[in-house]
Amino acid sequence: MERKDVQEKYKWKVSDVFESDEEWEAAFSALEGRLDFAKYKGTLGSVEGLLAFFDVEEALVIDAMRVYLYAFMKHDEDVRETKYNAYIARVMNFFTRLDEETAFVTPELTALSDEALEAFIADPRLKDHDYMLSRIKAQKEHVLSEKEERILAQTGEALSTAGDVFEMLDNAELNLPEIEYEGKKVRLSHGLYSVILNGKDRAKRKEAYELYYSAYRNIINTLATTYFGNVKKDMFYQKVRGYRSCLEMAFFEEDVDRSVYDNLVKVVGDYTPVMHRYIALRKKLMGLDTMYMYDIYPSLVEDAELRLSYEEAYDLVLKGLAPLGEEYNALLRRGRDERWIDVCETEGKRSGAYSIGIYGNHPFVLLNYQKTAHDVFTIAHEMGHSIHSYFSNSCQPYAKSDYKIFVAEVASTVNEVLLLKYLLKTTQEKQLRKYLLNYFIDMIRTTLFRQTQFAEFEEKAHAMAEGGEPLNKDNLTELYRSLNEKYYGEAVVHDDNIAIEWARIPHFYRSFYVYKYATGITAAICIADKILAEGEPAVKNYFKFLSGGCSTDPVSLLKIAGADLTEEGTFLAAMKEFEEALGEFESIK
Repeated sequence: MERKDVQEKYKWKVSDVFESDEEWEAAFSALEGRLDFAKYKGTLGSVEGLLAFFDVEEALVIDAMRVYLYAFMKHDEDVRETKYNAYIARVMNFFTRLDEETAFVTPELTALSDEALEAFIADPRLKDHDYMLSRIKAQKEHVLSEKEERILAQTGEALSTAGDVFEMLDNAELNLPEIEYEGKKVRLSHGLYSVILNGKDRAKRKEAYELYYSAYRNIINTLATTYFGNVKKDMFYQKVRGYRSCLEMAFFEEDVDRSVYDNLVKVVGDYTPVMHRYIALRKKLMGLDTMYMYDIYPSLVEDAELRLSYEEAYDLVLKGLAPLGEEYNALLRRGRDERWIDVCETEGKRSGAYSIGIYGNHPFVLLNYQKTAHDVFTIAHEMGHSIHSYFSNSCQPYAKSDYKIFVAEVASTVNEVLLLKYLLKTTQEKQLRKYLLNYFIDMIRTTLFRQTQFAEFEEKAHAMAEGGEPLNKDNLTELYRSLNEKYYGEAVVHDDNIAIEWARIPHFYRSFYVYKYATGITAAICIADKILAEGEPAVKNYFKFLSGGCSTDPVSLLKIAGADLTEEGTFLAAMKEFEEALGEFESIK
């Protein structure tokens, strides 16, 4: 289907950002004349000077983000349209120059005494910036001179090359082979591979699995070198900024206590026997003598799919999220009715789904809706992101509005858990109930267990490189195979294909990102349970979290909502939900 054939009500209203390309061009041109910050250099030692700088910089960034948002959305409507690629490149170049222009700020502030910074933090005129200034004070030992910071700002594009190379290899030059699918020879793609692996035809799953990994094996040395380049980038920043390890640097930048990660890895590791039990059950229910990793994706319950129109699916989401109250549901309805959402799959449209929100604009959601249970949950998930952004942007000043990546997956997953528990509560039909339990089990398997496995891989790969061991296809493959054995157990074969799965994971080029998915679902399960058990008091606390932006560290914000990730018990509660869902699934005959 072409975009012109889609009804307007199913298209996001991009005119809420700019009415036309001409209006965008005028707005972008206006930015250029405002890129002049030299006059603020040397003035940041006073409250007046600092406020003057913040006022001008923030106004510029807000306008620049609006320019970026339009380019990003227009690009994703049809990625074949090169015009908007150029728009994005122009905006990114502008942000690089902005970073260079303002490279003096952090060194100038960190050069101030602790007493001067503490006075700034305590001054009510700077209350919008107190958390940021406290982070400046904390990172003093890791900030370089103005000249060195300017050089580092200029290295950003060059040092992102490893990620750019992987993206080009993975999306444009992987040379995936052809496969016969639904009676036609077609080129295997990432999307089609996922569809086939979730399908019932085991022979086709095996064929796709082997063809898919053969393409990665053909360039495995290049991929290993590319990943090592990304690790070396991390090590460069770690060394020049004086951190003991890349992992320490990642925790510091997110303002997250190391105990959170340690709790995650320990508790999930302790519960891998329950995962092994699930994999063994899957093998038994599928009637397999030998099970491979391509057998772990299909639903164990047939003929129980939720096949709903978009309108029906959205109404179901509204019912499932009713425990969050009328204010939340009103925002959900507003998002649908005011066209925040781009619904339909069309030729050239970016695949997948996401939410994007910037200060001063309502958020937007991209979908490619199909009549599947997964896509029903995707509506809930992406609207969770959007309403989190809406609350943070509405309730916080710009300086505190952008919540940290660490909490970015919490609100979206709270919505998924609430919707799932609503369906389980209202569904007595045995097959559908089994399907939903299997869906929940696999949600935890893929988001909590799998992402923790990925996190361990990143931690160990970085540690190897930091210890002087060059990374190559052999040691990376050996490491990944050992972790796959740890997480999935003896019921499945850990063959040479799955051992190179590390080579195809895009998130590894955003180092130490994946563990946040695992902590996110852990916190979400805890918060959803509190909302269902306690009602309005828990909802009020949850709204405080949604409205918190980055007004304090993300772990403290989650504590307000009732999820303390510094305690093992929070992770144990999520693991117990996994075990209980598995037990109920096993009991339904």
